[in-house]
Amino acid sequence: MQRDELRVIPLGGLGEIGLNMMVLEYNDDLIVIDAGLMFPEDYMLGIDMVIPDISYLRQKGDNLRAIILTHGHEDHIGALPFVLKEFKVPVYGTPFTLALVQEKLQEHEGIGKVEFKRVKPRDLVQIGPFRVEFIRTCHSIVDGVGLGITTPVGVLVHTGDFKIDQVPAGGELTDLRKFAEYGEKGVLVLLSDSTNAEREGYTLSEREIGQKLEEIVRVSKGRVIVALFASNIQRIQQVMDIAAKYERKVALVGRNILTNTRIARELGYMRFPRGGVVDVKDIDKYPPEKLLLFTTGSQGEPMSALSLMAMDNHKDVKIQKGDTIILSSRFIPGNEKAITHMINHLCRRGAEVIYEKISAIHVSGHGYREELRLMLNLIRPEFFIPIHGEYRHLVQHVQLAREVGMAEEKLLLAEDGDVISFNNGKGKIIGKVEVGKVFVDGKGVGDVEDMVLRDRRQLSEDGMVIPVMVINERTGEVVSGPDIISRGFLFEEKKGEILQQAKAVIKEVLEGVPLESKTDELEVENEVRRALKRFFRREMDRRPVIIPVIIEM
Repeated sequence: MQRDELRVIPLGGLGEIGLNMMVLEYNDDLIVIDAGLMFPEDYMLGIDMVIPDISYLRQKGDNLRAIILTHGHEDHIGALPFVLKEFKVPVYGTPFTLALVQEKLQEHEGIGKVEFKRVKPRDLVQIGPFRVEFIRTCHSIVDGVGLGITTPVGVLVHTGDFKIDQVPAGGELTDLRKFAEYGEKGVLVLLSDSTNAEREGYTLSEREIGQKLEEIVRVSKGRVIVALFASNIQRIQQVMDIAAKYERKVALVGRNILTNTRIARELGYMRFPRGGVVDVKDIDKYPPEKLLLFTTGSQGEPMSALSLMAMDNHKDVKIQKGDTIILSSRFIPGNEKAITHMINHLCRRGAEVIYEKISAIHVSGHGYREELRLMLNLIRPEFFIPIHGEYRHLVQHVQLAREVGMAEEKLLLAEDGDVISFNNGKGKIIGKVEVGKVFVDGKGVGDVEDMVLRDRRQLSEDGMVIPVMVINERTGEVVSGPDIISRGFLFEEKKGEILQQAKAVIKEVLEGVPLESKTDELEVENEVRRALKRFFRREMDRRPVIIPVIIEM
């Protein structure tokens, strides 16, 4: 690395939704912006979460100076416990963000004491050669910030996740004045949220969403159940105020909602109507038309409160005819099937279900194209790097930058692992570092790799066959078997014929194995496996996982 060179290295978030993690490096000093997770995709069978590969940070040893968090969503803080197990560095964030992190760290062992540095918008902190200013942003969670970072090479602006709402719930406006100040002084590089770069126009205002939600509550004759993300404190407060207006008692259902609202109240970000919140165990004491429930599970998560209600398995809440259920969140890609399955079950129980596709009851926390264009025009950076999105989103954001007049050589379309260098007024991608996705499965971190996922996928698609036989270890003679156990492979009525043929194949193979090889357990296993693979592929065009079990005696 050249001296007096600023490097920007995304370890996640450029090429996918989630996994957000960005390294800034100047000489021997590094800071990290965000440490997020990604929820598993369909092919990641059994995986609980995905976190960024931090091999590059490990290479840098003690040079990491701090981690800075822009806000408290899982795709920005979810990987932090795994990072803090390896790096004992200060963590900077706003009060609500740090409170969520502290709650999360209680679920993890082996982290030890963490130095939390609480900041508020417009605070300035010096971390080595980086002077960082926190800039208020409007998002779908309270206490979000962007960053103005002054380095010896120039100024970098990182927007965090943002939208521009003129009348947001909770009153947290994106600080356009501060962003414009940076634009006036001169910005070397802008890193801007690309999540909604494909969507034309402006995001709806939360006030408009609130009006629609109020209309639904006003006309509903029975209970209203609102499912949303537990982190959307502004939306919860907005609907809670509507419930108070129409004299409905409120109950909170789900551990995350109870935790997040408790934290928000303690920090002064929300208020409960006096006497308006009741325990979910007491809801039967009130008539349906006087109740409004908040719950988790808007994405159809299998064990979430709303999914349990849909299957009539929730211990406290039973869906009944006349209930109105509002899914006040978007359908996250990959969750559509689970959500529609849940909606079908809710409808079967007599509820009316209202969701984004049929009514304007949700608005994104990420700015649409006109808001992104406005940010580009306010900052007018020398260089531009789109961040936070799949590759197509980054491409669309680059196109927006062209439309506002930025020169092609100033547009740096980067992906995870790219090393973007700034030195002597020049900016370019100069190389790549090791990056990737680390799978978390239960307590295992990184011990599940692509080969394991392939095996799981093969097991799920073609099943498993276990041939079992007992062999004399001296003579190689088959003493018992072969017997065949299969799971997820054949219908019961077909099992007899096919498996009898498979046994004959094994016997034929064993007869052809030389005597000296029969006493080699590994050699026998390999011969049996190869023969059965050929047989099942020829007879059934299937490829089950075959696990021979040889017992020597």
